[in-house]
Amino acid sequence: MNQNDDDTDWMIEDEAPPASQPQAGKPGAAQAPPPWRVLIVDDDVDVHVVTKFSLSNACFQGRRLSFLHAYSGEEALHTLRTTPDIALVLLDVIMETSDAGLNVARQIRDTLHNQLVRIVLRTGQPGQALEHSIILDYDINDFWCKTDLTTRKLFTTVISSLRAYSGLEQAHRHAQALQLELDQARQLLAAVDQHAVMMTLDQRGRIASVNDKFCAVFQYSREELQGADPRLLHAPPYPQDQLSDALQALKEGEAWTDVVSAWRRDGQEVRLRATVTASADTPPRYIVVASVLQALKVPL
Repeated sequence: MNQNDDDTDWMIEDEAPPASQPQAGKPGAAQAPPPWRVLIVDDDVDVHVVTKFSLSNACFQGRRLSFLHAYSGEEALHTLRTTPDIALVLLDVIMETSDAGLNVARQIRDTLHNQLVRIVLRTGQPGQALEHSIILDYDINDFWCKTDLTTRKLFTTVISSLRAYSGLEQAHRHAQALQLELDQARQLLAAVDQHAVMMTLDQRGRIASVNDKFCAVFQYSREELQGADPRLLHAPPYPQDQLSDALQALKEGEAWTDVVSAWRRDGQEVRLRATVTASADTPPRYIVVASVLQALKVPL
């Protein structure tokens, strides 16, 4: 890496902490945020020393840099397996083999399935055609010739990589939180599905879907019920007070709950406590969730 650049004082954060701010190690001091982990992979010890020295004062989002070191592709992959929160890999192309760094870059994405860590390739033997091919064929984030990578350019590359990693990490945590909520909702729905009869009606008032419990209670197959008129289960006339109350509640965007009667295929009356809600779709669908109130004369 080329050190022919300005001194590194410009990498220190502009604002120093005020004198009144608690310092680390003193009573009342706030816990320092964890550092960004940067893995330097190169078979040249001097590259490790120069890189660490050049970035020793770097700070991003109030977090310093913590350096890990690997001197071969195999060692780099071991470090990545055992240290999952590495934000950036500064990766030499030619180490124990001429393509060791490229193999590491490919395994990071394809074998370790690590899509978050940012990969910056560095080489001491540049070639324009080779550089273009590597950028196109490998999932890397930057490519530099060591002789062109001044201290200032290295700092810019590292900070931009950390900024990208930070954004990806936040998006990943958000996706995980959403997935957890989705899994919990599915578990809750599965429990309700075992207990209650459920039906959705389309905007025309036709049956759009039913659950297995609904089919078992009313003795109809799903194919018979989908697209059918609900009057299949309750012949007119409907109780006018219930019907008007239900329509008014749904019109006002509220749920409606009451005890209703329906009849299954064999003619037996089924008493249900039903709740009807309108979906947020346009036009809305109507969701019916009900529990059977009385024991059926003929077991299911």
